[in-house]
Amino acid sequence: MGLFSRKKKNDRDPKGDEVGELPEPDQRSVTEPESAPGGEVVEPDQDADRADADAGASADDAPSVNISMTSFQGLGSTGGEAAPAQEREPAPTEQPAVRPPLPGAPAAPPTQLETVPGLRDNALVRDALAALPEKPTGAQVMGVIRQMLQGHLYLRVQGDARKTLSEGGQVTFGVAKAGDKDYMMVFSSGAALRDAVKADGDTQTSAVAQPTPALVRHLLSGTFAGIIVDNYSKQRRAVLPRDVVEKAFDQADSELRLKSLLAQPRDADTPGKISEVLAQKPPVWVAVGEVNNDAEEGEQKKYGIAEARLADGTRLLQVFSHPLEVVALGRPEKAMPLAVDKIAKMLKDHPQLGGLLIDPAGPLMTLTRDELAPVIAIAE
Repeated sequence: MGLFSRKKKNDRDPKGDEVGELPEPDQRSVTEPESAPGGEVVEPDQDADRADADAGASADDAPSVNISMTSFQGLGSTGGEAAPAQEREPAPTEQPAVRPPLPGAPAAPPTQLETVPGLRDNALVRDALAALPEKPTGAQVMGVIRQMLQGHLYLRVQGDARKTLSEGGQVTFGVAKAGDKDYMMVFSSGAALRDAVKADGDTQTSAVAQPTPALVRHLLSGTFAGIIVDNYSKQRRAVLPRDVVEKAFDQADSELRLKSLLAQPRDADTPGKISEVLAQKPPVWVAVGEVNNDAEEGEQKKYGIAEARLADGTRLLQVFSHPLEVVALGRPEKAMPLAVDKIAKMLKDHPQLGGLLIDPAGPLMTLTRDELAPVIAIAE
């Protein structure tokens, strides 16, 4: 079990908005010739609909909470062949606001990493929760879940967790009860933990940081009905059903490598680190849609893989760290798993592709062909 200790005051300050050249808002796609896309395709709205029915963030929708304590003791087949060919014109999109509406997020990761000195927030989850309206839609709640696919969350435990663990003891954490259902309670930030202490006045508690996959594994190993994030932060809380969380993490890279790097403040080494992770062949997805959607009846459907264009005309293949990243764009395309080997071959065989755009719903990263050398080398 990991603990987050207080940070030293001379820790390196995070970098700012170093995200590279951003793409124009209009999206384009390239076709997959000769065959329809293979692999399992994720319907854009099915998870959002489920969350809309069973998840929420307002005080009215959340379970009535009685606090008890309990002891604290991972899809995707390879898709079909794909290669660039012709383009299609989509419907125009609006210029995004400074903070895109959920489930989107800013292009650059947050740089304010603490709301309480010494406790590093999961800033993406914290900011997604802060953007929730009083009555969130399913898609907005899915925007919170996709930001949980990286980093850590806090458990609030009885007593001094560091002392208990050093003595070989077992810590206990808070559980919310709603009727006969138990919910894990987790916190995204120091401010959310502070809100919890203010709400119940129990100062004899401490915080334990855990990677989100570890928390989800514990959730699924028991009978918990779901997770409540930031329970005491008024409408800035989310109640996440067990089956929705289970599916999201079942489809995720078990190590959450790409999403975790994209969530970190950027520096000069970030593109190289992301390229190295891609070369390790994590599961990734592309967005697939119909190219000839105005085709006459009986005409064979053609499919395309989504691209983006930079202002200078450079073409970038869109790649996604999780199917929810495709859903977050709110476009008609569907997520299709595509092996990194095939992406490498596309880049090698089609020099007109200038690179990759990863997770365009934000935080995003653009990688040039030069930066993708470790990936292209896979195809050689």
